[in-house]
Amino acid sequence: MTFGVFMHKDGSIYDDIPEVHYQFPKSYLSRAKQMVGDWIVYREPVKIPNSKGFFAVAKVEEIIPDPAEPDRYRAIIEKGSYLPFEPTVPHIVNGEQVERGVLNEEGKVSGRAQAAVRPLSHSDFARIISLGLPDEDFLPRSDDEVVEDNRVREHQTPFEIERPIVQSLVSKPFRDRAFRRAVMHAYDGRCAVTGWKLVNGGGRLEAQAAHIRPVEHGGPDSVRNGLALSGTAHWMFDRGLIGFRDDLEIIVHRKVNDREGVEAIINPTGKLKAPEIESYRPHPKFLSWHREFHGFQS
Repeated sequence: MTFGVFMHKDGSIYDDIPEVHYQFPKSYLSRAKQMVGDWIVYREPVKIPNSKGFFAVAKVEEIIPDPAEPDRYRAIIEKGSYLPFEPTVPHIVNGEQVERGVLNEEGKVSGRAQAAVRPLSHSDFARIISLGLPDEDFLPRSDDEVVEDNRVREHQTPFEIERPIVQSLVSKPFRDRAFRRAVMHAYDGRCAVTGWKLVNGGGRLEAQAAHIRPVEHGGPDSVRNGLALSGTAHWMFDRGLIGFRDDLEIIVHRKVNDREGVEAIINPTGKLKAPEIESYRPHPKFLSWHREFHGFQS
């Protein structure tokens, strides 16, 4: 087993839902099989304008033939393992490639950097995770040492460093903090229903990070499965009193006994205040699940 990188681009020819599965051609099959049971990081290609770089981590559960496309396969992502980075990790930090394994002997980016599926060294994995999931209880970056000319010198990452990183990735408190941080950033701390951005005296945002499809029902800790909601809107959403159509129109359930009161707190547009970045907006797959689970009329 080994850590790996999956290259993903929204709108590509491949049928990817990074939180659920990753599609790839047969040419990468032997390489992808090595990653079964281990963790991968998702990376957007460098050539994409405003590329997010490394944007999430997930665990590969199994590899299966694609049910719809001959000569393609799917890496099935283990439920509950996907976690978005906040901040996302750029390809280059302080003038240095974050993924050192793509460099050749001359220190230049080699051709293997273009491979959509490729192995990732333990030290590169540790570095990317520590940059993408900063946490006060997380590990120090003991595999890096800053030297006088501001370059970073590489050191081998011992197993004692790697093991706590993996343990953190499955820790609920750690995941909850990372999910909230990513959702609050995507929505700029603003409630998607009311449009309010309230901050208490201590500087804490009033909005909460809500799952569209709850984790206990198989939902991932993904920004596309998340919403920033005020306390009241969160309570109503979790109980199925309000929901969203695929076009993000806010809908009120027929069982609501005070429809006028509920509609009074909905922002004037009548639509979810979605993130500007398309890839952060709620995925129809999760919105549909919420409507069906709570019995909204079609």
